[in-house]
Amino acid sequence: MAKLRKMLGDIQSDICKDLMKLIETQSKQTLASWALSYAVEEYLPIYQKEYPEDRILSETAAVCRQYLGGEQKLAQIKPYLKEAAQIARELDDMPAAQAAARAVATACASVQTPTNTLGFLFYGAAAQAYASLGTKESKEVYEECAQKELEKAYAALRECAVEEEPNPVKIKWNC
Repeated sequence: MAKLRKMLGDIQSDICKDLMKLIETQSKQTLASWALSYAVEEYLPIYQKEYPEDRILSETAAVCRQYLGGEQKLAQIKPYLKEAAQIARELDDMPAAQAAARAVATACASVQTPTNTLGFLFYGAAAQAYASLGTKESKEVYEECAQKELEKAYAALRECAVEEEPNPVKIKWNC
């Protein structure tokens, strides 16, 4: 078996291009709110299945929501973001939980870096694939699962997208 990838999905795929175009039309606030909600709903349960007592990721998401609501300053949430990112580095033996932790941590970091609203989905696709398919499938099977996950995320973003957003993010994609 080949080594499992940390991220799944093809940045050159049509669905990724569609996601990037849609992201570029939305405000930083809309994107971060969507990323937090999506990650907490879709990926946090994968992590919590393996680590039900650990609340670091859910607490990080909560303080990031407070930041978006103006109740926290960026300096106050940075230690949470750092701790959330550290969790994933320590889970090499649990691919689904590790990918889910990376997805949630990256979604949380989208409050300061809008490009993370795409990046977290690649970790999330890996989390969904490894959680639902296990760790012994072919690259093609994983990529098909990732494609479906990215399509689902695109539909979710379309649902909350603001038409004619007056303050869209300015993103320079480095891919």
